[in-house]
Amino acid sequence: MTDAPEDITPLSVSVASRVARDKIAAWKSFWLEGEIAEWSTWKNMVFFSLKDETSRINCKIEGSTVAASGEEFGMGDKIRLFGQFDYWPGRGDLKFVANAIRHEGLGDFLVAIEKLRATLLAEGAFDESRKAPLPKFPRCIGLITSKDSDAEKDVLTIARNRWADVQFKAIYTGVSGDGATSQIPGAIAQLDADPEVDVIIIARGGGAFLELVAFSDERIVRAAMACVTPIVSAIGHENDRPLLDEVADLRASTPTDAAKRVVPDVAADLAEIDQLRARGRQIVTTAITNQIDRIRQLASRPVMASPLAYLERHENDLANLAYRGSTFVDSLVHQTADRLHGIVGKLRTLSPQNTLDRGYAIVRNAAGTVVTSTGTVATGDPLTLRVADGDIATTVN
Repeated sequence: MTDAPEDITPLSVSVASRVARDKIAAWKSFWLEGEIAEWSTWKNMVFFSLKDETSRINCKIEGSTVAASGEEFGMGDKIRLFGQFDYWPGRGDLKFVANAIRHEGLGDFLVAIEKLRATLLAEGAFDESRKAPLPKFPRCIGLITSKDSDAEKDVLTIARNRWADVQFKAIYTGVSGDGATSQIPGAIAQLDADPEVDVIIIARGGGAFLELVAFSDERIVRAAMACVTPIVSAIGHENDRPLLDEVADLRASTPTDAAKRVVPDVAADLAEIDQLRARGRQIVTTAITNQIDRIRQLASRPVMASPLAYLERHENDLANLAYRGSTFVDSLVHQTADRLHGIVGKLRTLSPQNTLDRGYAIVRNAAGTVVTSTGTVATGDPLTLRVADGDIATTVN
């Protein structure tokens, strides 16, 4: 029991709400600072939440005011608002109604993420050279996701439609906040140590920025970098790129896309194989048919039908050429012989021996020099007379 006095008249909800509204309306406008947690537009109004480490406040602002600021805003941005609280008794709804907005820089989460991104970039963690290729036909796929989630259903359904025999080993974890950062690193290590697992898919069906922050946590990122088994990041988002996307061996846009990228479409592959076989048979058949036609064409030529006819047709030509060649050689030999006889006759006419045969002699002195003048010899000089059939020794008298 409380010590509340019984003699005070109670207020109705309506009266209490009006009192609260009057009190709140009496507050002056002030600057409010925090981090955007949600952001959505409806007609000309923007509805969003502002948070810090322990609290959250619902806010709204006219879209024209946001446009007039000349800036763009999104989840995770740290901002300042100028305005005041307003209370709607009918819904019991308390909102901060802003009439001015401006950036105060990135939120703490984004600052931490960008700092870690720079560190990983310097380490080469995003290099394509360190990314492992996915197996063509994985026997078993490791799946990290939340239990009974749409992401799990999408991956399993698509994968088994493509290949009914594919196997999965699933580890269910949190996929946002502390549940993700504390559980996913261990799940990665467990599946990486399993020799049956050929590839690992980390799947989540998208979400708001703050729900995806966990996938930029250094514990998850480092676990993925240390994993030897290829990892596919299937967070399911387009605008944001958690750091897990950057270090994973493959980024899939959605869990469905991950299943299609990891599991081959066996039916399509078999159909393609059948098409290739048919094309191969057609190519071989065409080549053989072409060769048969070519052989038939060659066989139909007269020279192939009667090879001797070709030889007989050229036999006379060959005989004529042989006769002409033999006649030419004989004529050349006779001409050459006649010329040779003429040359021999001339040589014989000019030969010293022919002169000796006609009765002449050649006189040489003791030195063997031919004597051509009487003045070159003296009485008593020995001489040699060369006649037709030999030499005669004599002396000068």
